[in-house]
Amino acid sequence: MEKRKHTLTSIVSYPERGEGGNNRYRGNCSPKLIEDLIDFFHPMEICDYMCGSGTTKAAAEKCGIKSFIYDLHSGFDIMNCDIQERPEFIFWHPPYWDIIKYSDVMYKASDVESRYGYNPIKYDLSRIPKWEKFVEAMNYAMLKQFSSLEKGGRMAVLMGDIKKKGRLYSMLSEIVKPGTLENVIIKAQHNCFSDNIQYSGTFIPILHEYVMIVRKDESLIMPILCTHQVVNDIRDTKEATWKDVVAAVLEDCGTAVPLSYLYDQIQDHEKTKSNKWWKEKIRQTLQYNPSCFVNTSKGMWQLRKKTA
Repeated sequence: MEKRKHTLTSIVSYPERGEGGNNRYRGNCSPKLIEDLIDFFHPMEICDYMCGSGTTKAAAEKCGIKSFIYDLHSGFDIMNCDIQERPEFIFWHPPYWDIIKYSDVMYKASDVESRYGYNPIKYDLSRIPKWEKFVEAMNYAMLKQFSSLEKGGRMAVLMGDIKKKGRLYSMLSEIVKPGTLENVIIKAQHNCFSDNIQYSGTFIPILHEYVMIVRKDESLIMPILCTHQVVNDIRDTKEATWKDVVAAVLEDCGTAVPLSYLYDQIQDHEKTKSNKWWKEKIRQTLQYNPSCFVNTSKGMWQLRKKTA
């Protein structure tokens, strides 16, 4: 086993990719990251159930430990196949949604079907068209792998953010986090396809990835931290002030409106149920916040326009 310095910190950067795996296999990570993970945590073996071009195996061989690697292109479907090992350490580098498609692009789907009896396109996470369905599949695969760990085992997940049509899709935010969230490492990206693209407007190029490390501390009990999106009406929230609510109603209509309109828009919501004098409160809010509201004529109100 090659002796290496402990270089793992909360920010890592590998300008030179290192040797191992196929650097022409798109989305392939630097073997130096996996080598640093092995060197820091000292597992006796490492498993990778989406191994791509085999970078994990190369890193394990360099560090002198065993590896068990699998992939959709070589007969293993994480969504349907059983995990045979009781892993001590799992490295997982899932696809970044559909940014890079793998089946029938990086390898021929027909070759896989003729050899293993299934069409990989049907089970390829990178071919899931909707983000919500991708997250569902990603989280199923995450929990399936974590469940297979031995007590005290760890899982390191390399993932990134995706920007599409002005919206950020964050794998780190939406992936389930079972067990103990031990570390989140920021990994700088180098030599990306997008490096040669000139962006305009307010697009901020993404130059990093994340390595999330979770630890399994109990055999049976598995605490899970997961994202649950809810949609609230500001008129029904405790945190919003009367100024916030009145401003939101005026902003939504976009023009001067009478007090009766404000009453109609607010009266059937939670904000009015705890205040029997809610109409008086609306009038007071309008009068006490001249920096926000303008009385355009008798009984007519609108938001004050910002000036340069």
